[in-house]
Amino acid sequence: MSAAPEGGRVAVTGAGGGLGRVVVADLAAHGWSVLALDRTPPPGWSGDFVAVDLTDYGQVLEVLSGGTDERGPRVDAVVHLAAVPSAGLMPNAATFANNAPATYNVFQAARQAGIDNVVWASSETLLGIPFDTPPPYVPLDEEYRVRPESTYSLVKALEEEMAHHFCRWNPDLTMTGLRFSNVMSVDKYAAFPSFDADVASRQWNLWGYIDARDGAQAVRLSLQRAESGVEVFIIANADTVMSRSSADLVAEVFPGVEVRKELAPHETLLSIDKARRVLGYEPRHSWRGEVGFPPADL
Repeated sequence: MSAAPEGGRVAVTGAGGGLGRVVVADLAAHGWSVLALDRTPPPGWSGDFVAVDLTDYGQVLEVLSGGTDERGPRVDAVVHLAAVPSAGLMPNAATFANNAPATYNVFQAARQAGIDNVVWASSETLLGIPFDTPPPYVPLDEEYRVRPESTYSLVKALEEEMAHHFCRWNPDLTMTGLRFSNVMSVDKYAAFPSFDADVASRQWNLWGYIDARDGAQAVRLSLQRAESGVEVFIIANADTVMSRSSADLVAEVFPGVEVRKELAPHETLLSIDKARRVLGYEPRHSWRGEVGFPPADL
């Protein structure tokens, strides 16, 4: 198949979330016709919007197939970001009952509507977060079996498995899962220098993060991926949230963990090598420049 062209029609679920609102603005700025989907509109969004309950398959099929009055035509691609966004916000069964059916409905409705380009938010949590059991090695990559440690991440594991089978059923389908690190907006960066006081405060995800603007870049590049089949990518920033060196952090907190390469001083421990190689992804925004810290030594 060929990638959906910039300027095509794309539906974005979870458009009102912290990442979703940045994604819809970024895609619109790059020539996409965006149909925003959520319970409430993204702040400041003046484009097409439909309030939709993603746990209701009929609603999802209608909006993706262009059946909603004045909100057609059928879309060319889907970006699925909607979810209860992390563990512990709702009882476990409620998290599962929302997130798993919503993703199935999006995947299946896209299939029924003939949409063959789907990008969805997977999660760094599949890597074994919160690392009460140490990581198998660093930097972490996409090559080892997922290790969900919560109901939220269990659903993410099921989503990746579903995607494999949807692509098996339809060899022309392209599905791209983005294992986003902890999504950050600029207003959160003022707190980052305080993390140095307690190295354990951010060890739960190996001191990683992703600027929402770079998350949006990864979504846009994923929509241009031309190869059929499913691929998953870790999406993190190139640096960590710490001013201390990455090697020192690993040595102190995870002394028995294998370090598989020589680490640059502030290099991420969530490898983005695959995203760089396949998607052309390159983070452009760091917390350091926002709070007057020296640039990361990478």
